[in-house]
Amino acid sequence: MALAATLLSSAFIRGRCCRHKVLHPFLGPLLIESVSKSYSSYRRPGSQPEKTPSWQKIDFSFKKGIDVLKTQLGLLKKESKDHLIGPEGRPLNEYILEQTRVVWVFRSQEDLNKWVISSDVEIGGKSEVYLKLGRNNQAALLYGTLNTEVPRDGETKYSGYCSMRSKPPVGSFAKKKYYDWSNFNSLYLRVRGDGRPWMVNIYTDPYFSHQKDDLYNYFMFTRGGPYWEEIKIPFSKFFLSSRGRIQDDQHPLWLDKISTLGFTLGDKVDGPFQLEIDFIGLINDRAHTEEFAYEKYERNPQV
Repeated sequence: MALAATLLSSAFIRGRCCRHKVLHPFLGPLLIESVSKSYSSYRRPGSQPEKTPSWQKIDFSFKKGIDVLKTQLGLLKKESKDHLIGPEGRPLNEYILEQTRVVWVFRSQEDLNKWVISSDVEIGGKSEVYLKLGRNNQAALLYGTLNTEVPRDGETKYSGYCSMRSKPPVGSFAKKKYYDWSNFNSLYLRVRGDGRPWMVNIYTDPYFSHQKDDLYNYFMFTRGGPYWEEIKIPFSKFFLSSRGRIQDDQHPLWLDKISTLGFTLGDKVDGPFQLEIDFIGLINDRAHTEEFAYEKYERNPQV
């Protein structure tokens, strides 16, 4: 009897998965928010699990469905045209000879909407972070207050971080897209900070589910003062970490599978902070010939 119940439950789960795969291309834009929340494994210690099914929170109105369908068909049309022109909608010769590229610039609220901010408030902390346009709408201003006080939940041991992360690119009908930075070897930014060190994080799409917490990190040191600072960070300097721990097995960044880029402040110093970002771009520095800055271990050495 128990075996029959197990088989029935597994068949029901497979049926739900199959229906989800069939419906996702059509309902993807409506389901993407609820699906992303369902994959989140974190829940505040002591908090009650969510009892309302995610499908009950979706607005199934006919008008909204038609509007979403028009938008997605427009994106599909644009993707088809770009594919016929060349990589990323540009001629092949222009794409190959490209030496610099501006990926993110901050001049309007629409540019800010491409980013997400978060802090330790999600785990019960007290840090605050805000994002707005700077003076004359010429830069993004990330500011707030860092607070390292640990929440009294009996489980959390560390607190005190604020971050800003770009939203991953999404194609038509919620299809995954990636940034291809394989033509470049360095990240190039123009920022103005208050002297605090920041961590630059690059997330690549994992090939396996156990790699979903992998991040490539490197440091960005701001000098403070009234002057802007141009920072160049070679991709060869980024090291691999998972859940905040640097990994022993290091390998270079996968530049053809870039999903998001972010900045994290966690220097354990309580108090206000601010960071202005003019633009974030890429550069192919011919003088930089280093392939990878860290030692790589051979997994199956032959003696």
